[in-house]
Amino acid sequence: MVGIVIISHSRTLAEGVAEVARAMGVGKAVVEPAGGDSEGRLGTSIDLVEQAVAAADDGDGVVLLADLGSSVLTAKMLIEDAEGDDVVLADAPLVEGAVAAASMAATGADLAAVHAAAESARDHRKTS
Repeated sequence: MVGIVIISHSRTLAEGVAEVARAMGVGKAVVEPAGGDSEGRLGTSIDLVEQAVAAADDGDGVVLLADLGSSVLTAKMLIEDAEGDDVVLADAPLVEGAVAAASMAATGADLAAVHAAAESARDHRKTS
């Protein structure tokens, strides 16, 4: 099953988004948080992201979702350093993208479909 990693400057935010996404993935989707720096402060940590990717990856690939700024840069750096193309970054709003990705992953969809579901969340309007 495709895994999902939530990268945020805040550990609390990453854990909260992962909690919501897991629930929307009906308990099947593997969603790992990677928030804050290595000491739990605001920031990002490539080591925490690498650990979350390793925990989320069962061989079918991993979709990364990042909040902003250096979280995105950290995700891009991880992808550049990774071997293969089984880790991808979704250009999507964090919560909506995570929910869409988890819902799709729970169906057993492949990496491309989960990535596309996450990115489709950009089009979801909250008001008409």
